Amino acid sequence: MAELESLETAAEHERILREIESTDTACIGPTLRSVYDGEEHGRFMEKLEARIRNHDREIEKMCNFHYQGFVDSITELLKVRGEAQKLKNQVTDTNRKLQNEGKELIVAMEELKQCRLQQRNISATVDKLTLCLPVLEMYSKLREQMKSKRHYPALKTLEHLEHTYLPQVSHYRFCKIMVDNIPKLREEIKEVSMSDLKDFLESIRKHSDKIGETAMKQAQQQRNLDNIVSQHPRISGGKKSKKEVCASSDLEVKNTSPMSEQDSGILDVEDEDEDEEVPGAQDLVDFSPVYRCLHIYSVLGARETFENYYRKQRRKQARLVLQPPSNMHETLDGYRKYFNQIVGFFVVEDHILHTTQGLVNRAYIDELWEMALSKTIAALRTHSSYCSDPSLVLDLKNLIVLFADTLQGYGFPVNQLFDMLLEIQDQYSETLLKKWSGVFRNILDSDNYSPIPVTNEEVYKKIVGQFPFQDAELEKQPFPKKFPFSEFVPKVYNQIKEFIYACLKFSEDLHLSSTEVDDMIRKSTNLLLTRTLSNCLQNVIKRKNIGLTELVQIIINTTHLEKSCKFLEEFITNITNVLPETVHTTKLYGTTTFKDARHAAEEEIYTNLNQKIDQFLQLADYDWMAMEPGSKASDYLVDLIGFLRSTFAVFTHLPGDVDVHSTMSGKVAQTACMSACKHLSTSLMQLLLEAEVRQLTLGALQQFNLDVEECER
Repeated sequence: MAELESLETAAEHERILREIESTDTACIGPTLRSVYDGEEHGRFMEKLEARIRNHDREIEKMCNFHYQGFVDSITELLKVRGEAQKLKNQVTDTNRKLQNEGKELIVAMEELKQCRLQQRNISATVDKLTLCLPVLEMYSKLREQMKSKRHYPALKTLEHLEHTYLPQVSHYRFCKIMVDNIPKLREEIKEVSMSDLKDFLESIRKHSDKIGETAMKQAQQQRNLDNIVSQHPRISGGKKSKKEVCASSDLEVKNTSPMSEQDSGILDVEDEDEDEEVPGAQDLVDFSPVYRCLHIYSVLGARETFENYYRKQRRKQARLVLQPPSNMHETLDGYRKYFNQIVGFFVVEDHILHTTQGLVNRAYIDELWEMALSKTIAALRTHSSYCSDPSLVLDLKNLIVLFADTLQGYGFPVNQLFDMLLEIQDQYSETLLKKWSGVFRNILDSDNYSPIPVTNEEVYKKIVGQFPFQDAELEKQPFPKKFPFSEFVPKVYNQIKEFIYACLKFSEDLHLSSTEVDDMIRKSTNLLLTRTLSNCLQNVIKRKNIGLTELVQIIINTTHLEKSCKFLEEFITNITNVLPETVHTTKLYGTTTFKDARHAAEEEIYTNLNQKIDQFLQLADYDWMAMEPGSKASDYLVDLIGFLRSTFAVFTHLPGDVDVHSTMSGKVAQTACMSACKHLSTSLMQLLLEAEVRQLTLGALQQFNLDVEECER
């Protein structure tokens, strides 16, 4: 049993030794532990030492066997070491030289590395700048355009910048700044363009009178041309020609691009000579600020805002233009400037209407014109009522006609203006009547109321040329001779004709028919005759210091003027080409006027004679208690009869017109004589019947009878 265990232990130790020999040193621990765990580790140590001795003997044998080779190897190794040392020295030297030579290469390589890096950066930078430069150039262009006030191109540049260029470089910080500035730039463009528009509106307001003056000059030229054409076969209508005259200037302004860079306002135009062509009204105005601002606001989507602002401002300007100055009625220039401003305003609006799409429309223009028409007519009615000078009223009428024709040429209805001119015509007639009242007074006051003496044929023909007078007997008489009438007859006649001419001047260009002109002239002439001239004659006749000779001459003068009325009828017919037989033709009342004046003069003669008789009768000094009558008629009565005889001698020595002579002798003289006798007899009867005469003597009655008999003789 013991032997069996000994064998097993020995086998185990052998196994362990084999494991130690074959196992890696790192894994020997578990094997050794199994040795120490057992109880036979002493025996194991013995076996281990025995195994070591065996290996030592084998090593020794092997060394002995290979010793000569080992020595040879050592010898060779020593030789190799020397060679290796030489090689080491050579390698070290070569390395040193290589290091020395490589330093420059390293420096060059480092520089090349930096160059390649810079080249890469530059290439990347160029690529980025290629994208950024157009953006910066467009932005610079935008700033330059805004600086030079090229707002519409600036807006287009801004659109390209925002939608084309900036999206390509949107990740850069400066682009984000630009993007943030775009709304501000748009607002700045809006504000600057609106500022230009305000400057334009202010300039237009200040220069409306210049624009209107030019338009009215153009209308005057066209009217003169129409008058020339009307004398020849008509080629075209006047209003059409007016539009054609404006056509060229309209086209020029229509071609004005909204991108035009000219300043807003009125272009400088020197005064044109009358014989040179007047430039078109639109040629004076640069409308580009309006077009630019309209396009800018349209692009920005604010067109409606712009339209409302423009119309609101122009309405305000219209109200200012239509407000007449307080002293407008004092001079024609006041009216002219007022009309020029109105015309200038509507010329601009008419051009805006035809050169823009929807900025203003026809309804807006018509509304403004209706307001302007009502205010203008009201202002003219008020201020024209202050005019007392017919020349100023006539000039005003011509100015109103030119004003109406100018605006009618631009398509504005002006019928109300011509209706108002008919109202002014009544006022013009009144001013004429006042003026001619003074003319007639001067003529009548300066007249000598004596027949006009003529000493030669030349003077005779001159007077006959001034007044339609024919008398065969007077023509046969030798020089010197006298016309039956005094100087106021041809003067009054010529002034009546001048009055008719003045009335005719007002009717020109009023688009009235010949019948209407004729009726207007006749009515005004009737007022002149029946009111103005009649009052002047009546005032002369009623003067306190008027003499009987003057009254007789007035009767003769009015008789001749009465006869001249038919010539005035013919004169009016010749200038109006309306025959007197035409229906509704007004007749002249001159015959009645002169008849009334003659009757008033006759009555004045009778009254003056009676007054003279009364003055003589006041000298009567009868002694009603006289016992004996005197031997002759009373002195006062003798003087009275002498006065009457000399007075009637004036009647019987009237100059040669037979009709006048017979009228005066047969009617005025007889009536005056009868009136004087009747008044004298009545006055003498009153002397007898006075309350103071209480008793009479026969001598006093005989003296009174003697006076009555003297009167009968």
